[in-house]
Amino acid sequence: MLTKSRRPKYLNLIKINLPITGIVSILHRISGVLLFFSIPFLIYALSLSLRNPESFAQIQAFFDNMLIRALGLLLIYALAHHFFAGIRFLLLDLDIGLDLKTARASALAAILAGLTVFVLVVIGILL
Repeated sequence: MLTKSRRPKYLNLIKINLPITGIVSILHRISGVLLFFSIPFLIYALSLSLRNPESFAQIQAFFDNMLIRALGLLLIYALAHHFFAGIRFLLLDLDIGLDLKTARASALAAILAGLTVFVLVVIGILL
């Protein structure tokens, strides 16, 4: 008699090949969490920078750190990706683009649009 084991299966997450739609979904969740947890710090930095010129100089010196700049760039990409993937998911909720070919194309478009905005913002910062 064959019985199904109720024990959980071991999933090696590194060996699983997710489709591009799954990658966009996971990146959307990760970017949302990053943006959510960055809100208190960004509000504090904004309020400190608006307080007086000395506080502004303090925040400016804080953002001169390369690690903080890298985190800022990560947040810029997270915002761009979250925006475009969010639009994609809203369209999917309206039953637009549900077939496999369109879903894959819209997932690729969300990734490329997020990267494009990120690159344009970085070029704008450097100029």
